Amino acid sequence: MSVKGLVDSLPLSLLILGDSAAAGVGVETQKQALSGVIITNLENEYCISWKLQAQTGHTSKQVLHDLQQLDQKNYDVIVTSVGVNDVTQLISIKKWLKQQQQLFTQLHNRFQPKVIIVFSVPPMQHFPALPNPLAWLLGKYAKQMNQSLQQYLALHDQFRWIENDIKTLQALNLPMAPDGFHPGKEIYALWGEQVANIVKEMYLSKAN
Repeated sequence: MSVKGLVDSLPLSLLILGDSAAAGVGVETQKQALSGVIITNLENEYCISWKLQAQTGHTSKQVLHDLQQLDQKNYDVIVTSVGVNDVTQLISIKKWLKQQQQLFTQLHNRFQPKVIIVFSVPPMQHFPALPNPLAWLLGKYAKQMNQSLQQYLALHDQFRWIENDIKTLQALNLPMAPDGFHPGKEIYALWGEQVANIVKEMYLSKAN
């Protein structure tokens, strides 16, 4: 897919990869979803070519498999959202981190991105759909995953981290979807703006 911006706008290639949050589950249209909001925030300044590769329920292992279905090409920016379904399967932290490292290695080797924007695993203890003590357990698990992943990403300049703090979003009156498990349109709007700001800062620093 492509979106044409201004005549003199910069070319930008974008890949969005992952699970249901990447796919936009929880809203009615893709324009309200993560991909749509990112495009809306960037299309006036960039000539965008983009691809969405995401599936509800996919784990890190399945996302890795999905990569094999994609043509090898260069992407300037890759956005990943994956982890919730690994948490619900209670995969070990060590195994999950290894799969994340494999994912990022493949992304680098196959697509040569300038930046990889990584969404944290959300704090699942705040999901309205999850009862306690299950919510508490999954939330604790998600926190440990994020800590391990952040330590790894901090060693590499290529990554940017977006903290997926549902509690803060709720405090800002940004509700989740009616199912109590996926983001609502206001949350997607904030996430898309955060991604767009990272992209703009990346190009601004490059220009300077």
